[in-house]
Amino acid sequence: MAPHWTLRQLRLVALAAASGSYAKAAQDMGLSPPAVTAQMKALEEDIGVPVFERVDGRLRPTAAGQELLSAQERIARALSEAERAIAALKSPERGSVVVGVVSTAKYFAPMALAAFRRRRPEIELRLIIGNREDIIRGIVSLDFDVAIMGRPPPALEAETRLIGDHPHIVVAPVDHPLFKRRKRITPADLTRESLLVREPGSGTRILMERVFEEAGAPNPPIAMEIGSNETIKQSVMAGLGLAFISAHTVAAEVADGRLRVLEVEGLPVVRQWLAVRARDKRLLPAGQALMDFLEREGASFLPQMPGGEGGRCYLPDHVSGSTPAKAVARDPI
Repeated sequence: MAPHWTLRQLRLVALAAASGSYAKAAQDMGLSPPAVTAQMKALEEDIGVPVFERVDGRLRPTAAGQELLSAQERIARALSEAERAIAALKSPERGSVVVGVVSTAKYFAPMALAAFRRRRPEIELRLIIGNREDIIRGIVSLDFDVAIMGRPPPALEAETRLIGDHPHIVVAPVDHPLFKRRKRITPADLTRESLLVREPGSGTRILMERVFEEAGAPNPPIAMEIGSNETIKQSVMAGLGLAFISAHTVAAEVADGRLRVLEVEGLPVVRQWLAVRARDKRLLPAGQALMDFLEREGASFLPQMPGGEGGRCYLPDHVSGSTPAKAVARDPI
């Protein structure tokens, strides 16, 4: 027999879990506390197990309560998508797009999105910036319509559109002794240097470790683990170490002479910037328009790669739903 749960009951579960109180849930819903208590009692009688337990005077969801919370989140998301779809049906030229952007892409993505808004001012954009794990989580949960990032993990079923190449280089303070060497620098040479690196799990950190692995060199000593490209750049300029980093994040500093690019054998390694959506995500016309724009014109907003043309680590590849790139990194991330 189908359960008799109501949307109101599921909403009350979510509010009570967030506040730890039936009284606060009642206030948020505009109901009396006895009415909420009666609703929760009826829900528990229907499912046959408690939804909440009291811990230190606060309500805490039981395992059954957690299942109801997950169901409520999925229903709320589905209703929100239905609302947006209906709005799009009424006004196909309008709409909204939630865009997830990995933090390294903030050096070009806002400019690309601003240009899209100038073309399509009737489309509302919501921008969310996070690290690679944050963005992947948002794609999996279907919270993002479109994401701008490197290649998603193979296990994630996604449509990808090529935006452009994404080179990675090693930067150093302008007076670093390695610039005086006549012999070409190898990854093994860098193992005697201290590196400033991104946090574990970041795309740049994974790619750096892969570069040293494929060169047969151990990872260099880590001077500092830093969760921000801006802080890494400032730290390199202060002489705290070298950094393996996206060329797009340091274009301005190299151009004005505050950083220099080391010509390291095998670099730059080129990944790709992609526009990504989960295949299970229903893409409305506004989201489709943004995907098409990023594929067609996104590359024009990429910063020019600074100097330091090292050897390249390219493998041919094909990106689903787009023109094959001329070159990509060995690493599939």
